Amino acid sequence: MLPAVPVASRRAVVAWTLYDFANSSVAAIIVATIFPRYFAELVVGNAEGRGDWWWGLVSSVSMIIVAISSPVLGGIADHAGVRKPFFVTLTLASVVSCALLATIGPGMVLGGFLLAVLTLVTYEAAFVYYNSYLPRIAPPEALGRVSAIGFAVGYAGSVVAFLVAIPFALRDAYRPSFVTTALQFALFAIPAFLLLPGDERHAMPLRRAVARGFQETLGTLRQIVVDPARRQMRNFLLAYLVYEDGVNTVIFFAAIFAGHTLGFSFTETILLFMLVQVTALIGSALWAKSTDTRGPKFVVRITLVQWALVTVLAFVVQEKWHFWIVAILAGTGLGAIQAASRTFMATLVPAGREAEFFGFYSLVGKTGAVMGPLVFGGVSFLLAGNQRAAILAIGSFFVIGFVLLARVQAGGPTIIGGGSDAAPPRTPHR
Repeated sequence: MLPAVPVASRRAVVAWTLYDFANSSVAAIIVATIFPRYFAELVVGNAEGRGDWWWGLVSSVSMIIVAISSPVLGGIADHAGVRKPFFVTLTLASVVSCALLATIGPGMVLGGFLLAVLTLVTYEAAFVYYNSYLPRIAPPEALGRVSAIGFAVGYAGSVVAFLVAIPFALRDAYRPSFVTTALQFALFAIPAFLLLPGDERHAMPLRRAVARGFQETLGTLRQIVVDPARRQMRNFLLAYLVYEDGVNTVIFFAAIFAGHTLGFSFTETILLFMLVQVTALIGSALWAKSTDTRGPKFVVRITLVQWALVTVLAFVVQEKWHFWIVAILAGTGLGAIQAASRTFMATLVPAGREAEFFGFYSLVGKTGAVMGPLVFGGVSFLLAGNQRAAILAIGSFFVIGFVLLARVQAGGPTIIGGGSDAAPPRTPHR
């Protein structure tokens, strides 16, 4: 149920959550399951691992571009008042490039690479602006619930995308699933285009905003790193960098672990991902109220313990049905930690600079996908392919993140009267 907010704000919240339903189709089909297999095995050819290398290159190049550009684009949008035009344009670019993936056939390696990078970069960049709307459309006491609703609806969108695409994939008719993914993205993004609030008009021309955006990106980075006023944000982003790396690594290698170590078939792997999405939806819903009443810090620390337990259980599982239980535990933790982390960041962002600071939040999140895979791959290689030991090593990321989060003196209840450590009201940037 939506928090009690004015009708206009309620409409904006509904439109905002439907956008998560829309773009989750890309995460489910293009990022996680069907397109990676299609690209690696059928477009490139993966007999000697060449397809894996090209797909890894797609992921790495995309994340590097997003990490570098997000803070700059966020600053430009805030200064020029063009957040919504950027949001709409990037979304439409991602929709079109996603649909064009259906034109890629066997041997079209470079074309597939370029289109896949364009799809992922525009998808991730638009998500920066999407996140930046949270503190604008939700009152402080409802930030946690609204954030959780967005993720819950998003996981439902992933399930729908899977249900639509699986019949094609099981018949090895991959290309139509890319078109249906683009259609879901486009259709359910329309309410956000129409109902999310427009930008405040700034006198600053776009050209000047671009120049200032580049200049102030470095200034903002310096502010986050050294300014005493940003100490809590700095401490939170450091913890987020570490534990998000662990989360990303577990998600990234879950399908590989299930197939290589436990013998899951392709169909079983898709069903496993569907289970994770459903349980992530449930996790978002179950922890939504607590994120406001107990605070996002409380929820994140609880779920970090849960994620550490996931890695321990993955180390000891022997049968397929064991891993289905681990997937349920991981899914409920995934929904809760993502929603609570976004709420945590929203409580620390100064008003009027949402896109800029959420750009750095995106930068940290995308950077938090580098060390974990290296640790997993390195441990597995050194121990002759022992993925169990590798996944256990990733548990250290959650332990370190838990310890680092203890240094953050913020993230308390967001509701009014929530306690002495409740999140302070956000003040406009001066």
